[in-house]
Order: sequence, then structure tokens, then C-alpha cells
Amino acid sequence: MSAAPSPDDGARRRFHLEPFADHLAFERGLSARTLDAYRRDLGRFLVFLRDCGVSEPREVTAHHLRDFTYRLKDDGLAPTSIRRAQSALRTYFDFCLAEGLADDDPTEHLESPKMWRRLPDVLGRDEVVRLIESPDPEHRMYWRDRAILEVLYSSGLRVSELTGLALSAVDFDDEILLVRGKGSKERLVPLGGPARRAVERYLREVRPGLDRGRGEGRVFLTARGRPLSRQTVWNVVKAATEAAGIQRAVSPHTLRHTFATHLLEGGADLAAVQELLGHVDIATTQIYTHVDRGWLREVHRAHHPRGVRG
Repeated sequence: MSAAPSPDDGARRRFHLEPFADHLAFERGLSARTLDAYRRDLGRFLVFLRDCGVSEPREVTAHHLRDFTYRLKDDGLAPTSIRRAQSALRTYFDFCLAEGLADDDPTEHLESPKMWRRLPDVLGRDEVVRLIESPDPEHRMYWRDRAILEVLYSSGLRVSELTGLALSAVDFDDEILLVRGKGSKERLVPLGGPARRAVERYLREVRPGLDRGRGEGRVFLTARGRPLSRQTVWNVVKAATEAAGIQRAVSPHTLRHTFATHLLEGGADLAAVQELLGHVDIATTQIYTHVDRGWLREVHRAHHPRGVRG
């Protein structure tokens, strides 16, 4: 895994990282090794907050912490590393509360990897439509951003899978993507009609003007012709969320969860969803059985011999 990006000096000052490090060293007596680990974890967190437009401790919410945890999971961090990062965040916000830098503790209900059973918010079908249709058609990157949103929802890709998607992995005739997932394992994922059309328009009308020989054969490129970064994908989703008027946090992982949930609500088999998501263990996929209880009751009534109310 590549080294975590570092926050700039301004962010370090606004979030009081040096006083916090002094607190850990001189008041808590933590070892140099633990201090380095906390600095790395908090540095990664500040870069994430920059992408979210958060500029000081008081603006951090439980939603930010939850989505940050899912980003760590998507980046492939082990549960032990995620728990360590969460410990660093809890210690940091204890410090912020004591110093008057925050009004409440957003880590109060933060779930550890062992407790993951609840998912980030899932979008409703109307919200998905609003989100996908929110980019400005007059913007030069419209078809790229539209294609990104369509593929995230249509195929349920992780951010890393989207940014690593190769041109050779797209089969428009069969509407299939060859996705390289965790552990370099490959799987085939259907590409829905709207997503296929958006990707085709992007490849035909936008990407040729971006590619300056530095695109490394990837589907999605930046405005400068480089392979798309994860941060750029997050920014595209964030901008679309704001433009769509959705008043809650939405991340690329939210679209992945929405993809799985809508499949199950439509009657898809759990094992099929497992295959589409690239989960090795079906127990991981079973968290999607959180789907609306009212829908489950309706399925039971419609299909079970003794499901009729009365």
C-alpha cells in the first residue's frame, strides 16, 4: 500500500496537531512509536476532512468519522489498523473537548470493525436519479462525472476498482466489466444500459481530449490526463450530492451499499450479490439483509403459504 498523503501546515495548525502531540508525549507519556502511529492516522484523517470541506475540529460530525472508517476499509487496512486509527481519533477528540476546541465528541458512537453490522445511509431510488442527473451538462467534464456516478451505482465498484478500471476491461457488446478487486482477484460485473451509454459518450467525446499519453490505459482520467485519484472520485460524489440537494453525507461507498440493497430489494439472490460485490465470505454480504423490514414482510406475505395477514 502506498504511503498515506500528508496534510499541509495550515491544516496542522487549524487542528492543533502539535499541541496534541505534546499532550501525548508529555502528559500521556506515549512512546515515540505510538506517537508516530497517531500522527500518521491523524494526518490521513485531516486529508480526508480536506476532501469533505471541513476546516476545524468543531465541524467534524459522526457522519465524517463513519465515512472515514469505511474509506480505511476500502483502502484495504486491516481491522487492527482501523481500530488503532479509531483509538487515535477518540484520544484526539478527548483532547479537543478538554481544550475547548470542540463542543461535543463525534466519536461517542463510533463502531469498531468487530461491531460492523450497520451500513452507511442507503439512497432511495429517487435520490439516486437526482444524484446521477445533477452534474452540469455544460461542464466539459460532464460525461466523465456522469459516467463515474452511473458506474458506481450500476456496478457497485469500490473506489479503488473504479480508479484502476482499464480500457481493455470494458466490454460494451456484452455490457460487462472485468474488475480487479482486493488481492488482485478478478470478477465480471454487469454494466447497465444507462451506465454503458454514459461511459461510451465519455470515451468518445471527453477522454480523447484528456489523454496525453499519461493515462496508463485507465478508463477515467483527470483534467490533466492522469489516472483518476480516489480523492477526485470522492469530490465528484460530494459535488453531485450538493447539486442534487441531498441533505446528508453521501460517499462512493454509499453508492456501493445502495447498489447491493436495491438488488436485494428487487429479489436478487444473496449469493449473486456476494459475487457482484467481490466478497470472499458470504457473511460479509449478509450485512445487506438490513433491507427495509416492510419490504421483507411484503415478500413473505406474497410468497409464503401462511404469509397472509390475519
